[in-house]
Amino acid sequence: MAASPFKHFLVTFLMPEKCYERFFVNFHMNVACLKFVMNRVVGFWILLDTFLAQLPQLLKILWRRSADGLSLTSALLQLAWVERLITLTQTATIVFLILHYRGKTLTGILFLLAFGGSIFLLASYAAAAVVSAMQASSLAALIASKVFQAGTNYSNGSTGQLSTLSVLLSWAGSLGFIFVSLQETGNWLATLSHTLSACLSCVLLAQVLCCSPAAAKKKSD
Repeated sequence: MAASPFKHFLVTFLMPEKCYERFFVNFHMNVACLKFVMNRVVGFWILLDTFLAQLPQLLKILWRRSADGLSLTSALLQLAWVERLITLTQTATIVFLILHYRGKTLTGILFLLAFGGSIFLLASYAAAAVVSAMQASSLAALIASKVFQAGTNYSNGSTGQLSTLSVLLSWAGSLGFIFVSLQETGNWLATLSHTLSACLSCVLLAQVLCCSPAAAKKKSD
């Protein structure tokens, strides 16, 4: 008898078959299996944050043809956090669009050229110690970027074109990193840093929900 689509999905993406049998056939909550499933779910959270968190923001800027309310400093700091090419490309494009929609297209083009050259030089000639130091400081840069964006939102009294979905994905990713740091590394400093990052994402999410242009219009109506 063919496996049900539900079982096929779970066994393929979330758990080995023995765990499926324990959960859904024997109705036994096995701790090892539960931990395995949690690690898988958290892994998906982190992947969503890593590869897709910036995409909704990029699409919203292009759709609205505006980058109002977005902090350029925040976007630049996020480039230090990025380690994968697809996310690096998205974030660099967001920086360019912020400059472009502020009437600084030439500056944006020069930035992309300079940034691309810097990445090439780092990848080709930078010492391992330099790359390691940059990676070690990347989380601090991410936290600082959220502080700058939250400060910009507060100063403007609005979140402008800040994407709710991007903020939500970033928050979920931060929670995932907290879980991983607790389960695998045991590094209290990393756990504390990711907790601070998650708290700042909560602040941004609250701002988006309460201070976005749509929310402000609804209150005025």
